Amino acid sequence: MTQAASIAPRSGAASAPEWVRAPGLTPYPDALAAMTARVADIAAGTEAEQVWLVEHPPLFTAGTSARAEDLTDPGRFPVFAAGRGGQWTYHGPGQRTAYVMLDLNRPHGMVPARDVRGFVHGLEEWLIRALACFGVIGERRDGRTGIWVADRASGTEAKIGAIGVRISRWVSWHGVALNVAPDLSHYAGIVPCGIRAHGVTSLAALGVAGGMAEVDAALRAAWGGVFGADPGRARED
Repeated sequence: MTQAASIAPRSGAASAPEWVRAPGLTPYPDALAAMTARVADIAAGTEAEQVWLVEHPPLFTAGTSARAEDLTDPGRFPVFAAGRGGQWTYHGPGQRTAYVMLDLNRPHGMVPARDVRGFVHGLEEWLIRALACFGVIGERRDGRTGIWVADRASGTEAKIGAIGVRISRWVSWHGVALNVAPDLSHYAGIVPCGIRAHGVTSLAALGVAGGMAEVDAALRAAWGGVFGADPGRARED
């Protein structure tokens, strides 16, 4: 789920990005405006890379490949064109959305420079390692974006983490959404990521008691092993 554009590479070594946690619920238009400004500043070299942790009020977002027929209940929640790659996604309270704004002209740990597939693979690995902190086995699926949890006994599986990115001037934005304890019935208004055959789940639905603070700690703990620089404490903003 990617949309990209490019310019000449910038030089310099990568360092740990700034980690910021937004309090309360962030309106989606505000998030888009803030990311747009930050990405431009990162590209210009005037601001540091950033991982921005937010929660949104209930809403649906459409990626560049979203199909109108996959919005099954258009009046249920506000709908926004996200500008990222991919299809339909739900955001809402109890879901940790992490907007990852990195200068991909530089390598980041296991992610080579200017490698969009490698970057998406790194985001997947990040979520998989964070879920492992709770004893949850997150898995990739060929041909399906996101992170999946399988129930071997029943033969079913469900998505627990969504990934959708955009690359502008080789700076990434948008990112990942991990279901901690959202109202899963809210997904009934869309076909998530265009996939009808499988449902969605959350840490709470799996019986994991950890809340948002514990999930944020797991995301920070997993970051350095994938992206190569251990982050400091997230600040509130």
